[in-house]
Amino acid sequence: MVDVKTLFLHENATLKEAIEIINTGPSQIALVVDEEEILIGTITDGDIRRGLHKEYDLHSSVRNVMKREFCSLPENATQNKVVQLMIEKDFRQMPLVDSRGHVTRIHLMNDLLKPDELKNSVVIMAGGEGHRLRPLTDNCPKPMLRIGDKPMLEIILEQCIEAGFRNFNISVNYLKNQIIDYFKDGSSWGVDIQYLEEVFYMGTAGSLSLLNEIPEHPFIVLNGDILTHVNYSKLLRSHISNNALATICTRKHETVIPFGVIRNDGGIALEIEEKPVFCHNISAGIYVLDPVILQYIVPNKKLEMPQLLQKSIIEKHSVQVFPVHEYWLDIGHPEIFDQVVNDWGEKYK
Repeated sequence: MVDVKTLFLHENATLKEAIEIINTGPSQIALVVDEEEILIGTITDGDIRRGLHKEYDLHSSVRNVMKREFCSLPENATQNKVVQLMIEKDFRQMPLVDSRGHVTRIHLMNDLLKPDELKNSVVIMAGGEGHRLRPLTDNCPKPMLRIGDKPMLEIILEQCIEAGFRNFNISVNYLKNQIIDYFKDGSSWGVDIQYLEEVFYMGTAGSLSLLNEIPEHPFIVLNGDILTHVNYSKLLRSHISNNALATICTRKHETVIPFGVIRNDGGIALEIEEKPVFCHNISAGIYVLDPVILQYIVPNKKLEMPQLLQKSIIEKHSVQVFPVHEYWLDIGHPEIFDQVVNDWGEKYK
């Protein structure tokens, strides 16, 4: 049972503090309380993402995003009542409160119900050579580098299985037999795995033309060198609710200019800003695609995902963004790989 006090924060807290609570443990919620620890609001990662869409930053107050009209149940509510309301409202958490409004317990949908097996499939791009990680990748494809005792690709696969996915396609090229021989048909994990075998590097989207059949439902595409705590089933629900052709996971990236930047008009200096920080949304290498988008992919031709998405935007399709505030690392350099081993290695020994 979750210790609810670990989920508490006050309304003068920042979004960064809320994220730390949301990302710690299975609850994925922060409970905003007053000085007497009476519940006055809730914050989930969806609230955080909507705040980031509105250009709030991590130092903004939780007052800007918290739900003041939250849903809760009395502490004596039966489990059946809790499950019924959570399904009806599509809630993943439900706080129980006493007569004064103090939280005495919180129910989590993941504890009450096992995740449904999803009909949607997952495509994992695992064909790259990993040039920047050499010599680690001289004789090992990057997704098969071990974090503790497990290949990185196995960690990604198990995260997807935990979210309810059972059908997988893995795009392979460089040293592909190491991947195919390890995972085979997926039966050891209780799933179905098929392989998109490239004869040349087809880019981060081109290998989708190798799918044996067009999926019937929206599908997730993951780069095989990304480790994250993103909830893939929640990402899928967001995509479907927005009726999008594509959804791009995005990550805030800050660039610091290590000099004073001068804004001038001709020869007159108007403003000097010392070491300014510019913030941009970058692609996190995680996507949800509607099968209709496959019409823009030419068979046997290299195509990168940004090209495919840009084509969709030009054609006036809905391309949504899903901000990622959870743990996320793109394992492209040896120092990042070392960080991942430190962060994840003990868990998988």
